[in-house]
Amino acid sequence: MSKHAYIFMDFDGVTHPWGEVEDFRCLPAIEAVVRDFEEARIVIASDWRMLFSMSKLVARFAEDIRPRVVGATPHVIPKKGAELHGLREREAMLWLGQHEADIATAAWCALDDAPGNWLTRSRLILTDFKRGFNEEDAGALRRMLTAFRSGTPAIEPPKPALRWA
Repeated sequence: MSKHAYIFMDFDGVTHPWGEVEDFRCLPAIEAVVRDFEEARIVIASDWRMLFSMSKLVARFAEDIRPRVVGATPHVIPKKGAELHGLREREAMLWLGQHEADIATAAWCALDDAPGNWLTRSRLILTDFKRGFNEEDAGALRRMLTAFRSGTPAIEPPKPALRWA
């Protein structure tokens, strides 16, 4: 098991409701959970990673959380429309493969409002795009990180087909 627990995080529909003011109003609730888990690290998996520099993305976070934002997933361009299903997870597994010795035992989860981005649903905390991250999601993230910390998560490993994106 990794010494870190990675949170692959989307922005729109997670840090703020999708289609509304991009004010990151829900980010403090995510940061509150992260503060309780020293091992938690954030990896940006949002399309924002293609529009803004890493320094601008990291600046959105509270000062004490910024050092725990450890990167952004690579951008994979699908060759066929069918490859869009699970694309964010494939990108996340590529990132994990570059940063962890064994992705099969790596502790990771995703915060996203689009279920089609992630095939390993047991690791997805699905937010309501109309509300963003809320108290219920915070509870789910706490339970996930607690399971990782205990070393006995009842969470399925990533789908084998995703490891070799």
